[in-house]
Amino acid sequence: MLLKFAFQDFLQDRKFKNTTKSNIQNYKVLLGGFIDYCHRIDILNVEDITSNHVKSFLMDCQEKGNGASTLNTKLRRIRAFLNYMVEEKMVNENVAHKVKGLKEDVKIHVFNDEQVNQMLGYYRGLRRREKSYFAYRGYTLILTFLGTGIRRTEATNLKWSDVDFTNLTIAVFGKRRKRELVFLTEKLAKELLLYRTFCEKHFGKLSEYVFVKRDNEQLTPNAVMLIFANLQKKMNFTDVRVSPHTFRHTFCHRLAMSGMSAFAIQKMMRHENIAVTMRYVAMWGNDLKDQNDKHNPLNKFDL
Repeated sequence: MLLKFAFQDFLQDRKFKNTTKSNIQNYKVLLGGFIDYCHRIDILNVEDITSNHVKSFLMDCQEKGNGASTLNTKLRRIRAFLNYMVEEKMVNENVAHKVKGLKEDVKIHVFNDEQVNQMLGYYRGLRRREKSYFAYRGYTLILTFLGTGIRRTEATNLKWSDVDFTNLTIAVFGKRRKRELVFLTEKLAKELLLYRTFCEKHFGKLSEYVFVKRDNEQLTPNAVMLIFANLQKKMNFTDVRVSPHTFRHTFCHRLAMSGMSAFAIQKMMRHENIAVTMRYVAMWGNDLKDQNDKHNPLNKFDL
């Protein structure tokens, strides 16, 4: 089967399986790069792809500056594509499984108190001076990400009907479009109510979506990244990236530092596998050791 038609068929299958728009776009870009590479080296049929072609593509990307994490993501996209080709009996095996992923030096960055206060202070100042929607939205986005640990697409898809101010929960559609409940604190619920009141006055009509653009239409995941890219420039942080996922990591970090069990953290973060949670907890081992030294029950006994 011609590779370009196999690629189109795969994307249609993802759409049929209700894959999110952002993931579809991710496949188009990352997997599309591999398809283009195959065409450049005259590999036109999907059955002609070998493990060497996959490896040489990744080496080419590495020479262009891709890190281990990006290369592993591209490899996973290629594997998913070839898995589909095996299911459709277009090829006999997934040759990408012969290519090993790269070892990643994973270091997860989190915000400290000073950085959080600096970001909130920036938007607070704008709210006082300009009373702009931009300032109210940015301030509330930070509080929502930091106070719930929700993901970027969960925030952009959040509707006012999903927010239960009585029971202090919000309903989000997480990975695999699974509906999940996330807890709200009274402090965050109060801020959301203030933000909603501002939106009603500012727009004249409240959108069904919590976070919207200047035209009162649903905010897109890409727009969120632009908001935080702009904030990154304003803050000039050199050691941490300003992004929704950094807020999610910070949320997880604070839970771990509070002494919460790994099982409880897994539920709060909505990780499907506790191994993911344990990977994060292990990264903060030094911090946990300090907390253990400080709060260990044996400290109170004269031995």
